[in-house]
Amino acid sequence: MNKVVDYYTSFGDREWRRLDREPLEFIINMHYIRQYLPASGRILDNGAGPGKYTMELARSGYQVTLSDLTDKMVEIARTKSNELGLQDQFENFLVLNATELRGLSDEYFDASLMLGPLYHLQNEIDRSRAVAELNRVTKRNGTVFVAFRSRINQVINSLVSPEVWRPNNTIDEINRFIQSGNFNHSDEGRFTGAYFYNIEDINPFMEEHGFECIDLIGSTNIGTAIQPEQWEYWKSKGDYHKLIELLIRVAREPSVLGMSSHLLYVGRKINNRGI
Repeated sequence: MNKVVDYYTSFGDREWRRLDREPLEFIINMHYIRQYLPASGRILDNGAGPGKYTMELARSGYQVTLSDLTDKMVEIARTKSNELGLQDQFENFLVLNATELRGLSDEYFDASLMLGPLYHLQNEIDRSRAVAELNRVTKRNGTVFVAFRSRINQVINSLVSPEVWRPNNTIDEINRFIQSGNFNHSDEGRFTGAYFYNIEDINPFMEEHGFECIDLIGSTNIGTAIQPEQWEYWKSKGDYHKLIELLIRVAREPSVLGMSSHLLYVGRKINNRGI
C-alpha cells in the first residue's frame, strides 16, 4: 500500500484536474449515480481521492463522509469543501484503508461509493476485505457504486501503445497479463500497480459479498476510442452535448463494456457478508 500512498501523494491536486481535463468518466458516472441514489441520507465516499464526487453529492444536499488512504488527498478534499462552502455537509474526513474501515459503524450509510480502491488491491483477499467492509457499513437494501478496471481495455492500451505500458510491450507479457489481471508498470513513478477484471467476473464477485447487481456501466465506453482532435471536431459542429448524451445512452450496452477503461457497478446490499 505504500506505493499507492506515494503515488497519490505526488499526484495530489492533479487527480481533481484529471476529471476536469478528461470529464467523460465523471459525467457518465454522476449521471448514473444520481439516477440510483436515494432521495436523501448519509453517503460514504470510500477511497474518494480529493473528493470530486463527494463535493457533487454534498452540493446535492446529502450528508457525506469522505475517506481515503492518502493523507494528502484528504487534506485537499477538506480544503476544497471549505473553498466551495460545503463543509457543513461533511460528517467526517478520514484517513482509512478500504480493507479496514475503522470507526465506521455497521449499516450506517444509505449509499456507499468505492470508485478507486478496488483496482489498486492486487491481492484477492484484500479485494474481498474491501467489499466486505463496504457491505458492513452500508444499510440493508442500500445502494453501492463500485469502480472496476477492464482487463480487455488494458490489453487494447498495451497493443496500441506498447512502450507506454511496459512491460506489456511484448505479446508474451500481454498474455501473462490476460491470465493474471495484475499489472505493474516497469517505469518508476508511473501508474501504481493495479488489478483489472474480466467483465464476466464482476457480478459473481459482488454477489459473493452480499450484493445484487442493479446495473453495470461503461464509464468511458466507446468514448475511449475518440481522440482529442475528434472531440474538437464534434465541438466545432455544435454536437458536443449530443455526443455526451449518446455516450450516456450506450454506457450500459453489454457490447461496449469491455472497451471501457473504467466500469461502474451499481448494486444493492441484500445480505450481511464478511470475507
